[in-house]
Amino acid sequence: MPLADDVLRAIRDVPDFPKPGILFKDITPVLLDPALFRRVTDAMADAFAASGVTHVVAIESRGFILGAPVAQRLGAGLVPMRKPGKLPAARAREDYALEYGTDALEVHADALPPRARVLVVDDVLATGGTAAAACRLVERVGGDVVGLSVLMILAFLNGAQELTGRRLETIVTV
Repeated sequence: MPLADDVLRAIRDVPDFPKPGILFKDITPVLLDPALFRRVTDAMADAFAASGVTHVVAIESRGFILGAPVAQRLGAGLVPMRKPGKLPAARAREDYALEYGTDALEVHADALPPRARVLVVDDVLATGGTAAAACRLVERVGGDVVGLSVLMILAFLNGAQELTGRRLETIVTV
């Protein structure tokens, strides 16, 4: 059976989370199935196997879960990209707009060597604001974004438009 079909069957819809009117796509069942979890992270990595990736930037928090095995498969370093105030050393920060307000991402200022070839990994691409901010932050600290690998794209939110010109790979689109 195709991987996308298996993932779609495993994802659990949770209505009204985190607030009324939102249908949350819970990837926990994918993670609970060791064979499916491995197939997902292998596919996310294999899409970039010939790209010379030196570092995987994993976006907090579910991006960490997927990014670590992707980095191992690619033989790349893992760089956590966090919400503000969670990294202990000197940091670089990128603010970005949300539908109602703003948010930010931070990375250690010395996490990437000059010209590092970076794959950005996250679980879901929704509006694209977080992923676009992650790419800008990688470039600001001296890395080159090779592409983005996400488990799922929520197509109805048009987030891929925020990443025009960037290579974007996914397992499923809903």
